Amino acid sequence: MDAIVEELQEELTCATTIKIPFLEKIPLIGSDGIAESIVVTWILMAVLILFAFIMTRNLKVHNISKRQAVIELIVTKITGMVEGMVGEDGKRYVTYLATVLIYVVIANICGIFGFKSPTKDLNVTIALAVMSIILIEYAGIHRKGVGKWLHSFIEPVPIIAPINVLELFIRPLSLCMRLFGNILGAFVIMELLKLVVPIFVPAVFSLYFDFFDGAIQAYVFVFLTSLFIKEATEVE
Repeated sequence: MDAIVEELQEELTCATTIKIPFLEKIPLIGSDGIAESIVVTWILMAVLILFAFIMTRNLKVHNISKRQAVIELIVTKITGMVEGMVGEDGKRYVTYLATVLIYVVIANICGIFGFKSPTKDLNVTIALAVMSIILIEYAGIHRKGVGKWLHSFIEPVPIIAPINVLELFIRPLSLCMRLFGNILGAFVIMELLKLVVPIFVPAVFSLYFDFFDGAIQAYVFVFLTSLFIKEATEVE
């Protein structure tokens, strides 16, 4: 059990990968260097940008290639799924939500390639949640205007205004802890399986947690964000 605790602590420790000399003198920015989760995120971004560049070269309107047909199918499916979740009034946010979906899926499954998943770092899930909640509130202000947005905090009755204000903090907390908790839970289960059945079974469950569960958690994160945006943009 002590070994599991130590490995869990090691897995959750956000190691410093890169130290930049001129930033180390700046308080709260470079004193501890650049975290491993940020470096892995940079790598994932570079891979996705390179993939997008290669796959979108020489696009045509007519007589399209099989490569273009596959890419168009993937983009159509992803955007269509997100549009269905966010509703008609939230279509302008589909690009952001689709990007978050792709990033979280890749971040969750990159562990199978030897990287430490960025979503195991609580700072990453907090950042994702904060960005989402800012977008949600912006969507409400953009749709309703500042006056109606402020008035929504005293609906349906003014007495519940404190609860509505509290939701501003509860929503990002629930988003980040749900994502972080599920990734952490999957890791703990895998370590326990390795102790009980060290051969074959962990490999099967690893594929499940790395691929299927990772994709499900990304979908849930985007689904909840889309649901909150849909609620924020509803006008009675």
